[in-house]
Amino acid sequence: MSVLINNAGAVFFAHRTSADGFEMTLALNHLSPFLLTNLLLERLEASAPARIITVSSMAHWSVRINPDNLSGKRFYWGWRAYAQSKLMNVLFTRELARRVGKGVTANCLHPGFVATNFGKSNGGIFRPLWSLFELAAISSEQGSQTSIYLASAPEVATVTGQYFVDCHPRPSSPESYDDGTARRLWETSLKLTGLA
Repeated sequence: MSVLINNAGAVFFAHRTSADGFEMTLALNHLSPFLLTNLLLERLEASAPARIITVSSMAHWSVRINPDNLSGKRFYWGWRAYAQSKLMNVLFTRELARRVGKGVTANCLHPGFVATNFGKSNGGIFRPLWSLFELAAISSEQGSQTSIYLASAPEVATVTGQYFVDCHPRPSSPESYDDGTARRLWETSLKLTGLA
């Protein structure tokens, strides 16, 4: 196994809980890729060179996270939960890049605003608004280009811990560079997924 692409994304405007008792956005968008990556990490390191790519979103710019309140138990707003999960993707990528063995890279990306069924199940006012947003959306093929680039381009074979937009490294939010938050998120995620 030489490439792992974590591409999980969902937004829920009503607070939902996974079978494991986690807020659903947290479970799908952060804990699932965190767990999958850690379960496959030895295999990826054994088959180095390997690349781990996580699809995040520019939505991460609008939030901060509190590793002590990942499930939004004190306050819940669906869009905020989504944006926080995408910030978690960036923090996870940076911490993974710091921890992973030689020959394995970890990068994340913003795919653009892609025309998919993302969020349509929320109904209410969101459904007609989403139809308007889709007019400016790009195709799935266009949205996948940065993932494909990070998975295969020779020029990024040794680049790690970066955030990409349109196949170029770009700055991520100031919050995403907080090493202390990244470490706390990693440790909390290990506990929540049963890996610690």
